[in-house]
Amino acid sequence: MDSAQSAGFTPPTRFAVPGRIAVSNRAAATWQRATLTEVRRETPHAATFRFAVPDWEGHLPGQHLMLRLRAGDGYVAQRHYSIASPPDDTGHIELTLDHVDGGEVSGWFHTVAEPGDEVEVRGPLSGFFAWPGDRPALLVGAGSGVVPLMSMVRHHRARGLSVPLRLLVSARSPEELIYASEYGAETTPVFTRTAPEGVPVGRVSAAHVAALQADRPEGGWEAYVCGSNGFAEHASRLLVDAGQPVDRIRIERFG
Repeated sequence: MDSAQSAGFTPPTRFAVPGRIAVSNRAAATWQRATLTEVRRETPHAATFRFAVPDWEGHLPGQHLMLRLRAGDGYVAQRHYSIASPPDDTGHIELTLDHVDGGEVSGWFHTVAEPGDEVEVRGPLSGFFAWPGDRPALLVGAGSGVVPLMSMVRHHRARGLSVPLRLLVSARSPEELIYASEYGAETTPVFTRTAPEGVPVGRVSAAHVAALQADRPEGGWEAYVCGSNGFAEHASRLLVDAGQPVDRIRIERFG
């Protein structure tokens, strides 16, 4: 996963979620032990892994962390993963991982890991893609790119925020739609391979984006796009064509 940041951008040393938490760079630099407490199946290829992290100082919706696994022979593997849980889930974090073919870390989680296992985490990292809940947010994601966006949706609901938020999420089919049971009126799902009866099949289109832009609040949206390289380019181009200012599009991509 990488973050497409504007040239010369320097993350501030401290971010605040209104009324609740502050996240310092000191905490992000420290490795902590995280104990797996629960595994929830989301789709045939994705699952959510819940961890107890007693010393976790909080995060902003949209941030990610570094996860480290250690093998018995001393081999170490590290990966960046977006945080799915909202900040108010005190002492816990959740990660939703696809089972990637040949994936060293995702393969371990999906085939070996069980409650009680320990890993190491460091974070939260990156303030560029973070959404504190203080401005209207237009979220566009595909596949597992919806993970950091769901942290924003959950934060919006948990706080009962009145600031407008909309989510446009793309999946291959209803069975592959991560967090399908959680979506509400703020969400527009798009299916690229198969869809429920009466729902058109296709990519996120100019029409989808235009409908959301037509509903934009006073002052406009702050747009967050997350997905593969190809999806990020496609979605950000649609947003610009629909009138979204380039400097108000934040992109996080993987692959």
